[in-house]
Amino acid sequence: MNNVIQLNVPPRLSPQDARYGALLASFALDRRTGDDVFWLKENAEVLNILECTGSELSQGALSAHQGFYDTVEQRLSFFPQYYRFLLSITLDLEDLGMPGNKGAQLVDWAVDQNLAQAELSDLQRMEARRLMARRGRDPLPTDSGLNDRVRDFINRSQTFTLPNKKAAYELTHAVFYLSEYGRHDPQLDAGARTSLHFAGLLAYLDQNADLLAEICVAMAFAGEEVPNLWTDWLDRETHLFTVTNDEYVSVNDDYHEFLVCHWHQAVTGAPIFKAAIGPGRMRFDRSDLRSAPLREISECMFRMEEARSGDWTRMRGLMEAQLSPEAMNVVCRAEEDSQFEAFFHGFARVDQIGVSA
Repeated sequence: MNNVIQLNVPPRLSPQDARYGALLASFALDRRTGDDVFWLKENAEVLNILECTGSELSQGALSAHQGFYDTVEQRLSFFPQYYRFLLSITLDLEDLGMPGNKGAQLVDWAVDQNLAQAELSDLQRMEARRLMARRGRDPLPTDSGLNDRVRDFINRSQTFTLPNKKAAYELTHAVFYLSEYGRHDPQLDAGARTSLHFAGLLAYLDQNADLLAEICVAMAFAGEEVPNLWTDWLDRETHLFTVTNDEYVSVNDDYHEFLVCHWHQAVTGAPIFKAAIGPGRMRFDRSDLRSAPLREISECMFRMEEARSGDWTRMRGLMEAQLSPEAMNVVCRAEEDSQFEAFFHGFARVDQIGVSA
């Protein structure tokens, strides 16, 4: 009885690792094809969140991206216009634990090809610099004023009293890059801190969980205190998401909102992706139990014309008489914020343009 048979039983996956693996496999294999630019966008986003939150993943959880990693040189050579997506995915895979060192090779090639010189936007240049710095290269060594120009943009807080989602998302990403995704203090000026708060008030009035989650993450990276109203509402919205597993389900969904809401959860110290995540194709839907009063508020103020004022105490009664109860309820919660009156003065747009006959 000296013969002992050893069974090579694979280690049991933890529930968290199983969820991570299923989530990554769905994005890598089941939602879109690798030739679709939206595949690049989705996979760059989910991997970035897992990497910057310090998530621990097994080799098994990363295995769905092995095919991408094995052929990424050919992809970059043929699709250099997507170099930021391709670099982001590759660097995150390696930093999450995938064996290999292709990231440094790809960064060197991107620098040699001057790919960052093709960018028109300072924010895209900043992203390119941030990505390549992860492997010790600066693609824009002579551009010493890049950060200052971006800081000038985010310091103009008046920009963020008006509905402009593009500007608001650029604000959050500027803070992400300046802080290296929370790894160090971005040293924001008072104007930029006010910008974040004003943009957050707009996102809350719009009941836009996607944008508000990004703003709250950016504020946390900047060491700013995030209003409890926002974090409590985002926590509620995060837990109301529905995840549908079906090989035929449409993927024109709220996946990005799902991801950034969970990213916000991680920043608050809560566990992430504790949702009904299973194998195969998944669709992510946000709850319909919400209102979006921002448009109603804007239309109400536009109709007031000369009666419009930047003084919230004067305007409150006028607006309450015209807004729906649902919209006014959101406004009433927002007005408790200490910066609401300053925000509202800009939102009211009372500075008239003189027009001569």
